[in-house]
Amino acid sequence: MFKKLEEYDLVIMLMAIALTCFGVVMVYSASSVMAAKRFHDGFFFLKRQGIFALLGFALMLWTMRINYQFWRKLAAPILLGCIVLLVLVLIPGIGSSVGGASRWIRLPGFNLQPSEIAKIALIMYMAYSLDRKQDKIKQLGPGFVSYMLILVVMLGLLLKQPDMGSALTLAAVAIIMLFAAGTRLVYIISIVLMSMPFIYFLIMNVAYRKRRIMSFLDPWQDPQNSGFQIIQSWLAFGTGGLFGVGLGEGKQKLFYLPEAHTDFILAVVGEELGFLGVIVIIGMFFLLVQRAMRIAVAAPDTFGRFLALGIAVLFGIEALVNMCVVTGMVPTKGLALPFISYGGSSLLISLFAVGILLNISSGLKISAISLKEET
Repeated sequence: MFKKLEEYDLVIMLMAIALTCFGVVMVYSASSVMAAKRFHDGFFFLKRQGIFALLGFALMLWTMRINYQFWRKLAAPILLGCIVLLVLVLIPGIGSSVGGASRWIRLPGFNLQPSEIAKIALIMYMAYSLDRKQDKIKQLGPGFVSYMLILVVMLGLLLKQPDMGSALTLAAVAIIMLFAAGTRLVYIISIVLMSMPFIYFLIMNVAYRKRRIMSFLDPWQDPQNSGFQIIQSWLAFGTGGLFGVGLGEGKQKLFYLPEAHTDFILAVVGEELGFLGVIVIIGMFFLLVQRAMRIAVAAPDTFGRFLALGIAVLFGIEALVNMCVVTGMVPTKGLALPFISYGGSSLLISLFAVGILLNISSGLKISAISLKEET
């Protein structure tokens, strides 16, 4: 029997719906001129993102009605299937390459991005496994190394695409979940220190990654090439000021700001809706993550706690990193802003994850002051 709507966390539901609808509007504003020139249809990206949003809402409503324990028994098969997809995307003829990166599997009317599925797949599996291994989590072999082996396989496949942004996000989520589960801090510190030379090698021995670091340190050294994107992003924020120039009135999206409707869509928000518009978006993400963390604390079992925690951490990291990238606080990374950036795979997986959060929240009484399981 279906539960009443008020039994779910309506704050998370409203934040997800509001961010998605806002994203559809901003995708149109950021892409209409470019779409008209490239596809002779100014509504090209709007129509596609609108369809993804409707499908995502349907997926969210379906997922929130499914007992989250259902995903426990599917966690391992989903992870295995995801690894297969990460392999398939590297096979010529199956994987689709754009800009030198092979990150998509071309389907009729849709490009599937397995890296987006990998994020929720790893969270599901770790929640399932951490629930089963609570008594072994402090042990080096079954409690730490076993997870690192799985993580290394997935990171290796992601770096092969290459997709370093998703790889680092996946690693951060896994490490935080292990820390929350009680893994010895010395293991975590050791693996982080051991990975630093490898990360340095990946960055400094790959030309385009090295250029990104150099442009991060001094974008004005090469303002027409490696520093161009972040400079245009700064100009967008600077032009927007406090209140913005008005929705649809931005100029940086007119072939100045690359990836205006995807990774750098927040810069368009900053120009058109100003500092106040950006603050509202930050506040909505903060509220979404905060409520998700509350659900994790109040969840009635270990699997639900780690599942909600992983999703909360994923949303928080993706939003934070994207915001830091577009403001020049960290080097440029190809990481979408959840719910808002253009992209079907990201939006569908994000709303799927929200549906899981909502199901965990059902039956819990979560107020602004305290958390307790409803009796």
